Amino acid sequence: MDNVSVTSLLILLGLNCTVEQKVTLFSLTLLCYLIIWILNIVLIVTIIVDKSLHEPMYIFLCNLCINGLYGTSGFYPKFLMDLLSPSHVISYAGCLLQSFVIYSSVGCDLSILAVMAYDRYVAICRPLVYHSVMTKQRVSLLVFFSWLLPLYCMFMNTITISQSKLCGSHIHKLYCSNWLIGKIACSVTIVNSAIVYFNIAFYASHSFFIAWSYIYLIRMCIKPQTNSSKFMQTCVPHLLSLFTYSFAVILDLMYMRFGPRDVSQSLQNFMAIQFLIFPPILNPLIYGLKLTKIRNRILGVIHDRGKDQKCVDKAAQKR
Repeated sequence: MDNVSVTSLLILLGLNCTVEQKVTLFSLTLLCYLIIWILNIVLIVTIIVDKSLHEPMYIFLCNLCINGLYGTSGFYPKFLMDLLSPSHVISYAGCLLQSFVIYSSVGCDLSILAVMAYDRYVAICRPLVYHSVMTKQRVSLLVFFSWLLPLYCMFMNTITISQSKLCGSHIHKLYCSNWLIGKIACSVTIVNSAIVYFNIAFYASHSFFIAWSYIYLIRMCIKPQTNSSKFMQTCVPHLLSLFTYSFAVILDLMYMRFGPRDVSQSLQNFMAIQFLIFPPILNPLIYGLKLTKIRNRILGVIHDRGKDQKCVDKAAQKR
């Protein structure tokens, strides 16, 4: 405890690059962040504007895209500033906030995917009562709690870890996480450990529910008398999204806790940020290309804009 000090600044140690490499990384990172914003905003605006898409599945999808923007906002702006700065420091409060935003977004993703799995289960296995089950009130409650519970779980984790005294100031990652803050803390309270295990159990129950839902759906659609077109149309995008999310997040969490430290820094960085790259980009692409209503709406807007532009060009030529 003699090494305890009031630490106001933490040092992020994941970024060790030359100036030329930082310029390249900055350009690629900015491009990636712009792509994430463009793809997700297009899908969000399409769902909000088109009243025919005001159905439970599309409402959940809209929230999934909003959450993608929320989660990436916790990483990309700070990372872009670090690429332009010779020192990679963050305040203790900023570190806690960054960890809260990134990992509460991870929890929201899983909750929204669980709600989407429930929606598909009702739509395919109980189609006659779908509209009586998925009412506006129930959809609103599902959306509300899919945001509230993960935010609350992460908030409690952050509050308890923030009360720990620090015996170090080095975070061996490109961004902050409560797990790494706990590693440089002098001690972790029993309350914080209890909250961590509760969160693990809470999200494990989400995972089991999602797995059970899709296993049941697949078994239902294998039956000859069942029309599997609805499953292929709406559930395959969910499964692809779930796979990319699960693979990316599990890889980061498992490596952060059990991974060897003799791996190259570049590979460590890639494993740390790939869940902030692939799901936010692939989700709008997968759903935008696979779901017919969304694809047709986006293509229709592009086609109408093309017609309008041709009309403007013809009018200009006549003048």
